[in-house]
Amino acid sequence: MRDIRHFILGCIMAVLAVVGLSVWMPPSEANAQEAGSVAAEPEIDRSATGGATTLEDIMRRQQGLQTDDNATRSTNLGSAEGAGITDQLGTLGGASDPDLWRGMRFNAADVTTQVRGPAAEVLIQDRGMWWLQFREGPLLTYGGYLLLGTLGALLLFFLLRGRVMIDGPKTGRRIERFKHVERFGHWLLAGSFILLGITGLVSLMGRKFMIPVMGHESYALIAGVSKWIHNNVSWAFMLALVMIFVMWVVHNFPDKTDLKWLAKGGGLFGGGHPPAKKFNAGQKMIFWSVIVLGGSISVSGLSLLFPFELPLFAKTFAILNSTGLPEMLGFGILPETMTPHEEMQYAQLWHAIVSFVLMAIILAHIYIGSVGMEGAYDAMGSGMVEEQWAKEHHSLWVEEVKQRDNKAPSGATPAE
Repeated sequence: MRDIRHFILGCIMAVLAVVGLSVWMPPSEANAQEAGSVAAEPEIDRSATGGATTLEDIMRRQQGLQTDDNATRSTNLGSAEGAGITDQLGTLGGASDPDLWRGMRFNAADVTTQVRGPAAEVLIQDRGMWWLQFREGPLLTYGGYLLLGTLGALLLFFLLRGRVMIDGPKTGRRIERFKHVERFGHWLLAGSFILLGITGLVSLMGRKFMIPVMGHESYALIAGVSKWIHNNVSWAFMLALVMIFVMWVVHNFPDKTDLKWLAKGGGLFGGGHPPAKKFNAGQKMIFWSVIVLGGSISVSGLSLLFPFELPLFAKTFAILNSTGLPEMLGFGILPETMTPHEEMQYAQLWHAIVSFVLMAIILAHIYIGSVGMEGAYDAMGSGMVEEQWAKEHHSLWVEEVKQRDNKAPSGATPAE
């Protein structure tokens, strides 16, 4: 569907523009043929209906496809030429009901309301069918597969590799890995994200999976509580995101040691542990994924928290169109004019898509930090780690600590 292709392409290109990457995604021949402006689509023959809606128009709209909205229908919004109300077969106010409905559909009707807001006068927004179908179809399907596939892959890895154990003899000494404020920021971020993930899934998937099990009334109560939690806990997530960025960004810039770490797979598959600083390449990828994707989730979330006040996509698409990339890739010109409702629909889909990706990444992070690696949890549990574990997984960092303190590892104490 044209709108879905525009949305996905725009979102992907927006992320690539933020992180400064260059990725080529060749569209299929079929997509390339279907893509392009509305004017390029073959015009529907409406001679039999005098320009009115045809069965083909109705079928395309039911499928969520875009119709060409020809000038005959979009301009036939009623006029003084209609028969007066006192005349035989007269029309109310000189315009027929179909004329009035078309005026509302094309947002050209003279609507007045006491409600003030950018969307208050929009009574019909019929471009939302593609959003509903994408939300209930591909978004739920592939998002669910992504999470289940991630869990399955982690279980398979655990069965094949087992837990990553400390290889050398334990020293009985512990070294401070993270301070109290660092652990507070981490757990604030982790706890809020878990709550946001659960409540977000309830809101997104509840109608399909929970209502058949517990009924409408029970789900309505859970959905209402989930919405309240989601909206309010989001502020804690954004605060924690800023905290960890300020505290750890200096340790997460890529360097040449990351190449060696990646070449050896981080030692997860055997073959020894590559040297690493306070954060290894894997942790750096987690960090930047959380910052970039979490930041994007936060921005789209703010747009949803304040409906119609923070439009994002029309302006973003305009910037992308100015680069010529959408047309170069065969997707035509992205829409630069949207109704307020369309902006919210794009924001909701983007919010959910990025959240699914980040949830999959965090599942892998949780696995490694808990059952996947011996001694890893202590780093964020007590803040103190076994010295041998630190030497195996962050040897360069241990050397830096020793050189800085010019003594035994800082905070080394007998193990309890």
